[in-house]
Amino acid sequence: QVQLLESGGGSVQAGGSLRLSCTASGDSFVFAAMGWYRQAPGQQRELVARVGKLSITYVEFSVKHRFTIDRDPAENTVYLQMNNLKAEDTAVYYCAARKFDSDLTFPDFWGQGTQVTVSS
Repeated sequence: QVQLLESGGGSVQAGGSLRLSCTASGDSFVFAAMGWYRQAPGQQRELVARVGKLSITYVEFSVKHRFTIDRDPAENTVYLQMNNLKAEDTAVYYCAARKFDSDLTFPDFWGQGTQVTVSS
């Protein structure tokens, strides 16, 4: 019944920026954790960033100086601001959420994914 709807993906040149949005619908509760995974062609899906209880955030080391995650609990929405994009950031980005645990290793829900393509 819960749906995670992503938006904001697209094509951008290296050095550009994109802002991804994910809004949960179909339920009224606030998730314990929401965040973003990404999967490049031929690669495993990896956690990019998450925000949990008390707005505690985690950003993967390789992108921590370029990406920022934030959340609006009132709207059940999570954002990923991506700056200084590189070609290696090209991937499908998936929104993920977990009901009662701030650890997003095992999400309860997944979005459909939004394509991010970075050209040099």
